[in-house]
Amino acid sequence: MYIIVGLGNPGREYEGTRHNMGFDVIDDLSEKLNIAVKKLRFKSLIGEGIYKEEKVILQKPQTYMNSSGEAVYDIVNFYKLPLSNLIVVYDDKDLDVGKIRIRKKGSSGGHNGMKSIIYLLNSEDFPRVRVGIGKPKGDMIEHVLGRFNESDKTIVDNSIDRAADAIIDIIENGVEHAMNLFNGGSECLL
Repeated sequence: MYIIVGLGNPGREYEGTRHNMGFDVIDDLSEKLNIAVKKLRFKSLIGEGIYKEEKVILQKPQTYMNSSGEAVYDIVNFYKLPLSNLIVVYDDKDLDVGKIRIRKKGSSGGHNGMKSIIYLLNSEDFPRVRVGIGKPKGDMIEHVLGRFNESDKTIVDNSIDRAADAIIDIIENGVEHAMNLFNGGSECLL
């Protein structure tokens, strides 16, 4: 079983913002894996399905970003999931727009949603897929809660699609394989 968590903020006012890249990747995965994310459970919108004989749960915490750990802790604890089968996808200001980066484990990198998850799970040892949103030119909050320029739309859509493909590759072939395949530049390596 895999639980794939996309981080973001609930509500229409946050749709399409840089901070909701995790939600956007979950939406892409929902289509690719034919798993509807509609049930309200574990303080989240979730969807459950089977992919290649593996149970997959897609999760979009509804706790707001800074409290994401509450929803993740609840579902991981309920299913007694080994943390190696938890994949968290989220925005990263330290990566250029269009880049994705996969890691087996690591610190929060200053991301408040990840801080909350790491704190409540009491561990940094779970895979994550970071999607680049670029460095802010001004205020950090305005940057993450802002939207991409229209000129970046194709690059952003491609990075969302590649992040979803990377997560599928983790399920099929493991984290190391996905890291080797996807931790390159901004172009698709497939």
